[in-house]
Amino acid sequence: MSETYDLIVIGAGMAGVAAANKCGAAGWRVAIVDALPYGGTCALRGCDPKKILRRGAEIVDAARLMQGKGIDLDGLAINWSDLIAHKRGFTDPVPNKMEKGLTGNGVETLHGAARFTGANTLEVDGKAYESRHFLVAAGAIPRPVTFAGADLMIDSTEFLNLEALPKRMLFVGGGFVSFEFAHIAARAGAAPVIVDRGAKPLNAFDPDLVEMLIARSASVGVELRRKTEIVSVVEADGAFMVEVKSGGETRTIETDLVVHGAGRIAALADLNLEAAGVAYGAKGIVVAPHLQSTTNSAVFAAGDSADTKGMPLTPVAVIEGKVAASNMLKDVQTAPDYAGIPTAVFTVPELARVGMLEAEAKEAGYDVDVRFTDTGGWYSNYRIGEKSAAAKVLMDKSNGKILGAHLFGPEYGELINFFGLAIKLGLTANQLKSMTAVYPSVGSDLGSLL
Repeated sequence: MSETYDLIVIGAGMAGVAAANKCGAAGWRVAIVDALPYGGTCALRGCDPKKILRRGAEIVDAARLMQGKGIDLDGLAINWSDLIAHKRGFTDPVPNKMEKGLTGNGVETLHGAARFTGANTLEVDGKAYESRHFLVAAGAIPRPVTFAGADLMIDSTEFLNLEALPKRMLFVGGGFVSFEFAHIAARAGAAPVIVDRGAKPLNAFDPDLVEMLIARSASVGVELRRKTEIVSVVEADGAFMVEVKSGGETRTIETDLVVHGAGRIAALADLNLEAAGVAYGAKGIVVAPHLQSTTNSAVFAAGDSADTKGMPLTPVAVIEGKVAASNMLKDVQTAPDYAGIPTAVFTVPELARVGMLEAEAKEAGYDVDVRFTDTGGWYSNYRIGEKSAAAKVLMDKSNGKILGAHLFGPEYGELINFFGLAIKLGLTANQLKSMTAVYPSVGSDLGSLL
C-alpha cells in the first residue's frame, strides 16, 4: 500500500521548502523529498557560499584601492583554506536546520530520488507514495556541453569546495558563474581566463556597463576571450590542455582547472514526468500563469523547474513556491507578480539591473529618457578609491515613472533595491527623489542619478 498525502514536494531548496512549510502549517499532510542535503542550490551550492568567498575578494580589493591613500598592504592575501572553512561554518548546519524547521511545521522529510509512476503517484527509492497535489521544485543542473573532454570540467559546486585554489583556471561561458568566480579567484592570486563563444557576455545586463565591468575585470587580471569556442579538453602532466577556436584559428591554452560556467537547465530528466503526463522542455515544466501544469492538474512547478517569465533567481523561486502553495490551498489561480525584481552579478564591484534594458524599453514603444552618469569621481567612490562606476536610469517621459535601472559600482547591489521598489509601486522619479537619505551614504546618491 502506498502512503497518501495532500502534497508531495520534490526538491528541498528555497521554493520547495517555502511551499512545504506553508501547506504543512495549514494542516495539510505534506512530504518533501530530495536526494541531496536539504537547503538547495542557493544556501549550499550557490548564492550564499559564493558571497561569503567574495568577502575575501572584497577585502583584498578594498585594501589595494587604498594603497598609497593611507593603507599599506604588508603582504595582505587570502588564505583560501581558511576562507573555505569560514564558508562551511555557514553551509554545514543548513540541512539540519532546514529539516528541523520543516518537521516543526508537520512536514515529513524524505531522502532519496523521486520518480513519478503515474498521474498521482511516485516512488522514492522503490517505496510508493500517492498525493492529491505535487510541487516540482527540483532546481537546475549545469547545461550539458558536447566538446571532447567536457567531463574533465568541474562545476560550480566543486569550485565552492576547492581545498586549494590553482594558479591558472579557465571558465567556460560568459555568465554569472564565470565572472563572479573569476573575480574571487583573481583577488586570491589566480590567473583566470573566461572563454565565451559570443561577442557580448552577460547579455541580460546593460551592454555599456558590461563593457565597464570587462575593463575593470582586466585591470585585476581576469582575461576575457570573446567569440571563442572550446574544441576539446585534454589532461596532460597534471594540467589541462584546452583547444579553442576563434576567427578560424585554433590554439591551445594550458591551465590547471576548467570550470563549467556555460549556464544551467532544469533538473527534470530523472523524474519520469512522462509517466505523470507532465509536459516539459529545457526551460522547465510547461505551466499556466498560476504555476499549474497544463497537462496534469495535480502538478505545480516553481523555481528552475517551471517555465515562467520569472528570472532564475532565488527570490523568484520563493515567490513562486509561496504562490503555488496558496493556489493549491485556496483552489485559486493567482499568478506571481514579477515586477520590480532586481538581479546582480556579484563581481567586485557588482553589476545590477532591474526593469527593462534600454533597447527593450524603446522596442516596447516608450518615449525613453535615458540618464547615464559616470559616478567614478563621486564622493562615495572617491572615498574608497574606486574609479570605475556608472549608472543608467530609464524613465518614461510621459509620466516620469522608472522603466529600468542599471548600476555598476560598489554597494550598488543595495542601491538597486530602491529602483526595484519604485518599479513595483509605480513611483515616479520625483517621488523617488523626495526621499531624504542618510548622508554621506551610497543611498544619498540616488537623487542625483535621477
